[in-house]
Amino acid sequence: MSGPLEGVTVVEVNRVAPGSLCTVMLADMGAEVIRVSEPRAPRPPDPDKDPIRERRRAGNWIDRNKKSLTLNLKDPDAQQAMRDLAATADVFVEGFRPGVMARLGGDYETLSKLNPGLVYCSLSGFGQEGPYRDYPAHDLNYLSLAGTLGLIGEKDRAPAIPLNLVADYAGASMHGALGIMFALFAREKTGRGQLVDVSYLDATVSLLSAVPSMMSWLGGGQEPARGVGTFDGSRPWYTVYETGDGELLSIACSEPWLWHNFCDAVDKAHLKDTAFTPGEDDRGPTDAQVAARNEVAELMKTKTRDEWFDLLVVADVCVGKVYAPSEAFDDPQLRSRDMVKTFETAGGPVNQPGVAIRLSDTPGSVRYPTPDRGTHTDEILSGIGYSDERIAELREQGAV
Repeated sequence: MSGPLEGVTVVEVNRVAPGSLCTVMLADMGAEVIRVSEPRAPRPPDPDKDPIRERRRAGNWIDRNKKSLTLNLKDPDAQQAMRDLAATADVFVEGFRPGVMARLGGDYETLSKLNPGLVYCSLSGFGQEGPYRDYPAHDLNYLSLAGTLGLIGEKDRAPAIPLNLVADYAGASMHGALGIMFALFAREKTGRGQLVDVSYLDATVSLLSAVPSMMSWLGGGQEPARGVGTFDGSRPWYTVYETGDGELLSIACSEPWLWHNFCDAVDKAHLKDTAFTPGEDDRGPTDAQVAARNEVAELMKTKTRDEWFDLLVVADVCVGKVYAPSEAFDDPQLRSRDMVKTFETAGGPVNQPGVAIRLSDTPGSVRYPTPDRGTHTDEILSGIGYSDERIAELREQGAV
């Protein structure tokens, strides 16, 4: 069964992982994604290093299902090749600061004249306009400026840094892929492409604003603060506990009836009155909730993580083992959902995540791992009309 984006061609000119995660979601759904990278000197075969390189390349799963084209975009002829390629594409994705693609002759204004149906997605820190437009930044900076970082962690400690999941991946990658799909849908009606302008900061603010404490504040309630709110870990029914074997277990019983199930399961019925009550978003934990959390913490040390999980899950309690990554990839739920894909490489087996969005009639698929850089250069250029002689000339001058 072909994927829903079969027949859609995507050109990716990008150096950072959020752009690649955006486009691999399209590739997994059947789009032909052409990843444009800088050329590098060919590596001579090395019996010792080649298997290691192959395994690491396969581990870089966000370029799977893609074709690899190398272009030295400092070269005018390579820039022309990029424009020729964009003229035949449906989608163009770039992940540079505003102004860079204009200098390379590949900005939206230029490419849309060559291809009016082109959907052009720009992923940048602050978007295409505004006083911060040209500033450098990374995930942590966007979290800071969005007001997100200051809310993560315990009240009397420095903020906890949540990897680079929020601004980079939930923010830029997901919003970029969704924006592209919106624009492709609109093109079905109008016949015209358009610019999809995604800002890491904008996306982070949007995500944060869906948090209950933020919605309460936006509606006139108290401004959120770190350690003051429903989901900060200070409540006995929404936190992480250490178990008797030194492992960790998460409890997330924010609905009172779920907390009651927990209390009954562990023979602590007297703690039921510490359940969620209206106003949790605007205050810290009550004295009773603090005492309950301490009491449960001591109880959790009487059994192992897995023993508690097995006991609580059948009692209809929201509970989770705090896994190491290797445990997560071996979990029977993920395995049953085909969310663990294994590729055999010369350097050994490599696990990758499966396709998280499941479509019943036109599912996505993991077809092949990340190719070596430049693997498809000749094939792609030939496909847009370049002769073998012209490709050889470009290679000789270092344009590809």
